[in-house]
Amino acid sequence: MTKHIMIIATNGFEQSELMVPKANLEDAGFETTVVGLEAGEIKGWDQKDWGKSVPVDKTVDQVSASDFDGLLLPGGQMNPDILRMNDKVIHLVREFDRADKPVAAICHAPWLLIEAGIVSGKTVTSWPSVRTDLKNAGANVVDQEVAEDGNLITSRNPDDIPAFSKAFISKVKETASQPA
Repeated sequence: MTKHIMIIATNGFEQSELMVPKANLEDAGFETTVVGLEAGEIKGWDQKDWGKSVPVDKTVDQVSASDFDGLLLPGGQMNPDILRMNDKVIHLVREFDRADKPVAAICHAPWLLIEAGIVSGKTVTSWPSVRTDLKNAGANVVDQEVAEDGNLITSRNPDDIPAFSKAFISKVKETASQPA
């Protein structure tokens, strides 16, 4: 049975942190759905300038965690900062967490986990500037390429994408095979 992954992003997502895990998920046989705040396209940030655009498959108003097996949250500085101010996005993050479905957040994306109130007591990692925010939210912060704690998978930066993708794919396969 095909696994379905929701990817929530908006303008300013770190290009490699959306494109590469998305390709890795699809190579593993998963179906991905890019979910944005509005219909159309969103533009990535590629290191020091605007990058490529990605079509938005559905908006946050059109989706529910119950229709997906996991959630991917790419980073970039702008993307999660905008998304964490949207109540529907935060509700979706909480829905995935309540259902104990895998939630993978890289770089600055753990800001969304903080906003959703789901990091207290969890071991996580992130981009260095987000670590104080995670500590203040009650998380145990580590500096390693991937931190896994329950349904949460976090990584620090684009260099960690291979390990991040592998951990997320493994967790989705593991939880999707468990009886409901």
